[in-house]
Amino acid sequence: MPEVGEQVKAAATELIKLAGLGPGQLLVIGCSTSEVLGRRIGTAGSLQLAAEIMAAVQAAAAERGVALAIQCCEHLNRALVLPRAVAEQQRLPVVSAWPVPKAGGALAAVAMDALPDPVLVESIQADAGLDIGHTLIGMHLRPVVVPVRLSVERIGQAPLVAARTRPKLIGGERAVYRREGTP
Repeated sequence: MPEVGEQVKAAATELIKLAGLGPGQLLVIGCSTSEVLGRRIGTAGSLQLAAEIMAAVQAAAAERGVALAIQCCEHLNRALVLPRAVAEQQRLPVVSAWPVPKAGGALAAVAMDALPDPVLVESIQADAGLDIGHTLIGMHLRPVVVPVRLSVERIGQAPLVAARTRPKLIGGERAVYRREGTP
């Protein structure tokens, strides 16, 4: 499915731009390759398709220096694969497991070979995310999550949901959230 890589790169690039992500910020990706193929989540994982998706998100993230975190499936409690340098920078404790297609998911298994010095962590607070096929990435986003409508609505047969985050608005009726004259 060569169009899948193009769809993923377009969606990731658009989200990175709309969310204003840059170097040091974190993009979480959750993906069911089964859903991309039009099957029920967890039933038809594809390492080949996962490799296409991984290459596409890596290309999009590299353009802006954005770090990637790839979410595992529920069999590894939705742990995340990310480069050791990112885990250390964010002071995230590393956990022990090795994602495989039937316990972690195809994309997480591919990420273990694709990311530099990959490690697994239990949770993160990412700045934005792509959920391909209802993988439930919300638990790994910073509060406050804002849905983002992208021009790409599906990856293959899987529904696509995108989100960014913003700082919490604090205060009461007298609070001011922007300096006068700024957008």
